[in-house]
Amino acid sequence: MTTIQEVAKRAGVSSATVSRVLNGNSRVSPANRDRVQAAVAELAYRPNRVARSLRRQQTETIGIVVSDIENPHFTQAVRAIEDAAYSRGFRVLLCNTDETLQKQQDYLGILEAERVSGVILAPADPDDQAISQVLDFNMPVVAFDRRVGDARASSVTADNVKAVHLATRHLIDLGHRHIGFIGGMPRIQTGADRLRGYTETMESAGLTPLATSGDFRLGVAEAATEQLLQEHPELTALVIANNLMTIGALRSIRARGLRVPDDLALVSIDDPFWAELVDPPLTTLAQPVRTMATTAVELLTDRMREPDSEVRHMVFPFELRVRQSCGMKQHE
Repeated sequence: MTTIQEVAKRAGVSSATVSRVLNGNSRVSPANRDRVQAAVAELAYRPNRVARSLRRQQTETIGIVVSDIENPHFTQAVRAIEDAAYSRGFRVLLCNTDETLQKQQDYLGILEAERVSGVILAPADPDDQAISQVLDFNMPVVAFDRRVGDARASSVTADNVKAVHLATRHLIDLGHRHIGFIGGMPRIQTGADRLRGYTETMESAGLTPLATSGDFRLGVAEAATEQLLQEHPELTALVIANNLMTIGALRSIRARGLRVPDDLALVSIDDPFWAELVDPPLTTLAQPVRTMATTAVELLTDRMREPDSEVRHMVFPFELRVRQSCGMKQHE
């Protein structure tokens, strides 16, 4: 196997310079970087990752902790994170918490023991002390989808309050006055923010909010929709706070013999691939998930290179994609 010393000799630089180039250190002149990269290519040099991990006391691995891998939102995010991490020379370890504190603590402990280079986390509990322990261990953390309580963690989130305001306002502008809301877990930031966007918009329009929780789960949302429609037959529209709950709501709507949008208009948060394939196609609020995921990896690797760099909080807008599930303007 080619050694780092042979690469240095071919490039005409020191072994330390070769190491800096391989580790992405910016304190190398462009000319030396080009010579090292050319020597690496000519000699087909492959770093000894095991030895490097032992020297650096960490692996070239990123931990990804999500709340529900069955949710297409997180499935898409994980795929994009893996793509971005792999292109930067990192591998990923995927953990799923099911929105439970115990699993979050267990997985964070495992990632700490594995000495991963950093963690991208969609927190089940943003104030979990295990998050602070990871940061104390000099592992950078980027919160994804929801922020965490520890001020040392950067974050990548979407503007959920404004998004649900757009959805609710769209239905109001179409003439709907009895609009229900199937929300997520209120203790989760995304659940609380989406409920707030709906409630504030309804109240500012002089309308009565009619909200229930579907816990971000398909089955729970199906039952919650059934109960909401039974208690409030006057409803003419629904805003549903994620894609899994939309499936549950549609099941309930069809079980009652109602039609979308003739009997009930519908706007869904998240825009999975099937949103255009159902009949009628769904009006949705789409997050730039791939851009958000790539940004999370960029923030994480920036903190790896420069541990004292500024903590950053990136907030992305949703896009309202109007399709046929809201129908035409209603008569008041």
